[in-house]
Amino acid sequence: MVKTPLCNFCLKSGMLCPKCEARVKTGEIGELDIRISRLLLRLEDKYPFLQNVQFYKAVESGAILALLVDHGSLPMMLSYGGKIIREINDSLGMKVRILEHGGDLRKFYEDLVAPANVITLNKIWLPDGSMETRVVLSERGRRRLPVNISALKELSKKIRGITMRVEFEK
Repeated sequence: MVKTPLCNFCLKSGMLCPKCEARVKTGEIGELDIRISRLLLRLEDKYPFLQNVQFYKAVESGAILALLVDHGSLPMMLSYGGKIIREINDSLGMKVRILEHGGDLRKFYEDLVAPANVITLNKIWLPDGSMETRVVLSERGRRRLPVNISALKELSKKIRGITMRVEFEK
């Protein structure tokens, strides 16, 4: 069975056990996480290999939904020619990005802006003591970005707590 933030009983029954209910009340699990978990459980009948997927969290930014999955789950979610992602898109009416939970920063940004290419990453320390990550994309990347830049910046802030600055190579 697909591994989600909710226990199996809660996913199958539709009722939350006291433990999961407490996690919802504290905000650790959101309503969106519950919807995605149930959707992945339904898709598991059609795509049995989803039993090995570890889903952590869903983060929404405008019309984009980022699903955070385990490192080993990433290729499984992207397989079948993108049919799984298309079904999630159709069910929720949102553009879906599959991102690795944890992992290194470069991989995170490559997955976030794909199919655009990341040329370089730099940390910029600002005079007020804050930090931004400068992501330089190829000039071709401007046309290849799947979504608008402000949504990508918002996802970066929500998921990693990092302020993202996007630039294009000249």
